[in-house]
Amino acid sequence: MEQKKSVREVQDKILEIMKYIDAICRNNGIVYYIMGGTALGAIRHGGFIPWDDDLDIFMTPHEYDKFKVAMTQENNPHFVLQEWRTVKDYLEYAKVRMNGTTFIEDNFKDWKNLHQGIYVDIMILHKVPDSRFIQKLVYYESKFVTLYALSQRNWKPKNSGQAIMLHLLKILPCQFISRMCYRRIYKYDDMTDNFKFCYWITPAKFRSGLFDKRFFDLPIDIPFEDTTLYGSEYIKEYLQYRYGDYMKLPSPEQQRAAVHALIFDTEKDYTEYIK
Repeated sequence: MEQKKSVREVQDKILEIMKYIDAICRNNGIVYYIMGGTALGAIRHGGFIPWDDDLDIFMTPHEYDKFKVAMTQENNPHFVLQEWRTVKDYLEYAKVRMNGTTFIEDNFKDWKNLHQGIYVDIMILHKVPDSRFIQKLVYYESKFVTLYALSQRNWKPKNSGQAIMLHLLKILPCQFISRMCYRRIYKYDDMTDNFKFCYWITPAKFRSGLFDKRFFDLPIDIPFEDTTLYGSEYIKEYLQYRYGDYMKLPSPEQQRAAVHALIFDTEKDYTEYIK
């Protein structure tokens, strides 16, 4: 089946999903923040990075719980909340998927039981004490969860350390260890002082996933395409911290690497491709 849709058409669908998420959040007093490449695109391009095909937001666990309730109550038939740990071995973060669309990534192409419509990622932003020891502990536990999740897919290690860990995962009680890791990752989310925010359940290195709490203290409206989305009051400082010279365009090779989809279609349901 030939893929004919452009990245721009996929971005339009992603934006439709995000407007739905944004409306739920504003109507129910729920806070989120555009993050990563989405925040970068908002400031550098006024919307999507032109060659990117995803959109990412942060929510704290408490805000996510409120969002889950609100989305369930609204029960919109066009959208599905796909949570981590509800599909076997899918461990990392939530997605809001659009029914009637296709977005199949190489790592998930053989997952017949996974909804694979176009989506927006919801990353869970946690708190961690100022103690460097505890930060490192949570960091390595997050990396274990990430590596275990990657090991369940068609993923190849990038260095000898990852290769050794992948081998060890075959003999370790990984599901039990993952549950223990998540227990600590969520342990500090009720802290009100002497903490930083963190998000390490990705390839992010220690520093780039550890954030000053002021970055996510107050959301403001940030222009994005033809709408506004919630972003950090200190979004430019966040981007400087995260990317350095964030206004500098990446190389063509880096631009090509930003495309996540193996197959995408804005009009046909993913089941038409994986059956």
